[in-house]
Amino acid sequence: MKITLKAVIAALALSTAAGSVQANTIVEIAAGDERFSTLVAAVGAAGLVEALSGPGPFTVYAPLNDAFAALPEGTVETLLKPENKDQLTDVLLYHVDDRELSADMIPSGSNYFKPLLTSERLCITSGREGVNIADGSGEVANVVIADIQADNGVIHVIDKVLLPGNRPACH
Repeated sequence: MKITLKAVIAALALSTAAGSVQANTIVEIAAGDERFSTLVAAVGAAGLVEALSGPGPFTVYAPLNDAFAALPEGTVETLLKPENKDQLTDVLLYHVDDRELSADMIPSGSNYFKPLLTSERLCITSGREGVNIADGSGEVANVVIADIQADNGVIHVIDKVLLPGNRPACH
């Protein structure tokens, strides 16, 4: 609870700062927050900085550094190699929707959503327990901070890296 409260306060401070001085893109907000340093490095390695800095709208399900650290040993390093750029790009775009979806726009219950530029789907469940996202591996990520507003969309912070694979089952 203490960590979640700190994260919410940090997110509120970050979104307030983003709105008061100048508008910021999703990439600029992520780059300004150390909790997303692995994501920012991956977006750079995949060559997606310019695209995700564009006008959008986007919804980005942004994994925290701890989510990347929880992947099997060597996974992040392997994905960041230039020869694996296509695979890294696929993983990252699995975290992006080409609409701006605030948490209150996600219908109650379980719903399929199609990430940007992929034939894969995510199952997003919204309810009393919050918002959860089942990926193609069958694992579930929790939205730990919702609705960080950017000029070109919205960020939902998640506690797991979403991985494409077999179709997730919505319950």
